[in-house]
Amino acid sequence: MKRTLVLVYGVAAYLVFFGTFLYAIWFVYKMDDLNAGASASRFERLAIDALLLSVFALQHSIMARQWFKRAWTKVVPKEAERSTYVLFASLALLLLITFWRPLLTTIWRVENPAGVAVLRGMFALGWLLVLTSTFLIDHFDLFGLKQVWTFFNGGKYQPPQFRTPGPYRLVRHPIYLGFILAFWGAPHMTAGHLFFAVMTTAYILIAIQFEEHDMIAFHGDQYRRYKQAVSMLLPFRRKSA
Repeated sequence: MKRTLVLVYGVAAYLVFFGTFLYAIWFVYKMDDLNAGASASRFERLAIDALLLSVFALQHSIMARQWFKRAWTKVVPKEAERSTYVLFASLALLLLITFWRPLLTTIWRVENPAGVAVLRGMFALGWLLVLTSTFLIDHFDLFGLKQVWTFFNGGKYQPPQFRTPGPYRLVRHPIYLGFILAFWGAPHMTAGHLFFAVMTTAYILIAIQFEEHDMIAFHGDQYRRYKQAVSMLLPFRRKSA
């Protein structure tokens, strides 16, 4: 019975994630056209947005840390830990999308058709890179399905081996690069969208430091060599090994 419940929980968490992921694409695409809460003052809207981003960042950072996982798995089954993280991350993102308050002042508006096409292409490429990169390293492990399915079948879960397929040979963090491309690929950039892009990019740069600390703890010299040989986010600035 426990195995079935854990499997159902993991599948439900994944479905919530995937729906939220699609919703997030729409949100970023339409962010410059939102009018929700426009009657509030600029300061109130900025404060709400900053709070929402802080909740999102803290959830992602704290729940991803090993000390939290060790404590958390005393409350939830170890096999459902990743699914729980995915569920809470999705809920934090839904909270942000639902209560986001736009700042509608235009920072730039690209009218040239070629420029619009480039930025829209950058937006689409970013989301495609995010999704593709997850499948290259094991999408179903990353979002908890592999763990709950293995538990359901009575097997022993084995974490994925360290690999560098496709874009991982060019940059260490293609998923983060994809998000940055998607967030900045806007022909019409409002003050609210700019605030979102700046703050999420800053968070990504900080999150990378924590993530790489964990990767070194897991993979040791193998990841250190990879870090020396491959650039963090810019593929045209490869480092020598």
